[in-house]
Amino acid sequence: MARRRSGPEILAETGDLIVQRDGQRPTGRLLRQGEMDASYIDLADPRHLEFDYLRRMRDVVEALRARRIVHVGGAGCALARSLAATDRTRTRRQEVIEVDADVVELAREHLGLRKLPGLKIRIADGRAHVAGREDASADALLIDAFIGARVPRHLATSAALADAARVVAPGGALAINVVDTPPMDDVRAIAAGLREHFATVAALGAGPVLRGRRQGNVVLIAGHGPLPLERLRVRAAADAEPAALAGAEELELLCRSTASWQD
Repeated sequence: MARRRSGPEILAETGDLIVQRDGQRPTGRLLRQGEMDASYIDLADPRHLEFDYLRRMRDVVEALRARRIVHVGGAGCALARSLAATDRTRTRRQEVIEVDADVVELAREHLGLRKLPGLKIRIADGRAHVAGREDASADALLIDAFIGARVPRHLATSAALADAARVVAPGGALAINVVDTPPMDDVRAIAAGLREHFATVAALGAGPVLRGRRQGNVVLIAGHGPLPLERLRVRAAADAEPAALAGAEELELLCRSTASWQD
């Protein structure tokens, strides 16, 4: 979960969307939606990812050497901008699918979002966009979308995940960021759905979160074949906010007697 900041300066407000200046980092901008931290951008350093779960997703992209990347849920496009800033060969092609036009407008006006080579932003529903994509057209499909503090159910039903599996290329991966609280019902149900459509499923998150002892972010990862799990485990453990990796056996126990979401 993102850090809360005291006494921030509000720079813009539209409905339940608020842009705040980070008092500890003058070039930092925080986008909040209701009670949730939705995005954080350092205007001076697009490589910076404040939220640990975004660093886990970046690790997935880099470990896979993914070039065709689709983001479902964009907010301030922090991850997409970080990946663009570190793409020395400029061969990454990214699409950000964001359902809320107001979020994109605030990002352009107050979070420094500009046109970047290889980056397209589309205002659309994520599930509809994925359904319209060609087979095996994404090396990394990254879902980071929320209604309140929960993943929109229609993005993670068994049918939606079957479509995602069709779109993810061999050697690629799907990653879903889930915020959950004990007993981690959302994580269990989404992981159960992933296991129906992918050969390999794993999870990254803080140890107490993965063990269902406290709330937090879990990044579920799925692929059609082997994934670079050891590399992901090492990178997560070395992070400033260390995370652990739960593999197939641990997820099998986690999902035991749990049904996937249905439409």
